[in-house]
Amino acid sequence: MINYIYPEYEIVRNYDKCINCRVCARQCANQVHDYVEKLSKMLCDDSKCVNCHRCVVLCPTRALKIVPSGNTYRTNANWSCKTIDELYKQSESGGVLLSGMGNPEDYPVYFDKILLNASQVTNPSIDPLREPMETKVSLGARPHGTGCVERDSQGRIVNNLPPQLSLSMPVMFSAMSYGSISYNAHKSLARAATELGILYNTGEGGLHEDFCQYGKNTVVQVASGRFGVHVGYLNSGAAVEIKMGQGAKPGIGGHLPGTKIVGDISRTRMIPEGSDAISPAPHHDIYSIEDLRQLVYSLKEATEYKKPVIVKIAAVHNISAIASGIARSGADIIAIDGFRGGTGAAPTRIRDNVGIPIELALASVDRRLRDEGIRTNVSLVVGGSIRSSVDVIKAVALGADCVYIATSALIAMGCHLCRSCHSGKCNWGIATQIPELVKRLNSDIGSERLVNLMNAWRHEIKEMMGLMGINSIESLKGNRLMLRGVGLNEKELEILGIKHAGE
Repeated sequence: MINYIYPEYEIVRNYDKCINCRVCARQCANQVHDYVEKLSKMLCDDSKCVNCHRCVVLCPTRALKIVPSGNTYRTNANWSCKTIDELYKQSESGGVLLSGMGNPEDYPVYFDKILLNASQVTNPSIDPLREPMETKVSLGARPHGTGCVERDSQGRIVNNLPPQLSLSMPVMFSAMSYGSISYNAHKSLARAATELGILYNTGEGGLHEDFCQYGKNTVVQVASGRFGVHVGYLNSGAAVEIKMGQGAKPGIGGHLPGTKIVGDISRTRMIPEGSDAISPAPHHDIYSIEDLRQLVYSLKEATEYKKPVIVKIAAVHNISAIASGIARSGADIIAIDGFRGGTGAAPTRIRDNVGIPIELALASVDRRLRDEGIRTNVSLVVGGSIRSSVDVIKAVALGADCVYIATSALIAMGCHLCRSCHSGKCNWGIATQIPELVKRLNSDIGSERLVNLMNAWRHEIKEMMGLMGINSIESLKGNRLMLRGVGLNEKELEILGIKHAGE
């Protein structure tokens, strides 16, 4: 069959610099590069290139670079090159288009249209190098009032709070299952979370026995497929998360191909090797808030009421009403995933066209829960393309207690956003189970880079808090007076609950 699609990228090789060392050929899992004996030179097949930059980075003489091919179809405002290529792909395969990572389309990024306020005279700024700055947060349900202080028989204050999660900063590593990412990637996340005093999430693939030692810094997830879920698993972590949906693919469940269900992944997920791990679109025991409440309390019973329960949902159009119901279900924390949330594999059409921005969802939910007087019933955690420390600050000011990051963490470990995670041929050893590729990610280096990133963010968070005259992250939560919009219309400003710059 004829392939009508011209390669998206072109590999440019400087033959004056190329020494035929064949590093590019050995490093490329997509078999792009090849040494031709007759010609005594390296050649490449551009059609196989996913632009992962592995060859570019490791070329010892810097002889390679990857550029857009520049090939276009006849100009048509209605039929873009991307649309035409996707039609060609589907007419050849007869299948659903799959993509990795998050939504790359040119939708508004509201974080980039929000600016921070700064203190000047009457409310002076704070120097974070000389003054104490508190970045610690606690997640969990809180009482509505102070109440009476209870003391035990020895006069010590009795802690009657529901179970809480204590974090050194308002960031956690989001759910990425063992199977969708490699053993070494999981280990990097677990070790970094432990060193930083934050948490990482197992995702829906269960918890590898080697990582039980990191339990105090682990969120264990219960998804619709119930992979790897048992009483020991639930009690091994610091919290339990019920995954109802995720930002990249709301309402369609999950699917890990059988080719990735091998060895320890099969044992951890408790399913046969080679069988597809399919999480149904709905939990088949949850069709109402009452059903969700039943699962919440079943998990609390299984963990003797010692673990907070998180409910993770995708940001969709009626998100504030959904969150209101969850806040009354007995859940301690609500995690909301915006439409730019990443994933190992999602149908392209759904990834790029379903859900709403996390900024609007967060502001809407925070306002609804405050208006109903139940904001202290739950903590709010948000994710979906949190790219920097300033995104963290803006999310907290819009009402979040904490944020989830995933793609940012993968980039710290070496990901180059080539969006081919679903192929299982990650050249950086992250989204793969191929042994020779997995070993490319050194977990010691991976965890060190994650720790460096989070320490840098924490320093920047303190600086931004200082310039606003705030010395505690808790004082920033929901403080929209510290935000101003630029280039936003009245409706957007109303939903976000902020004023336009200059007001």
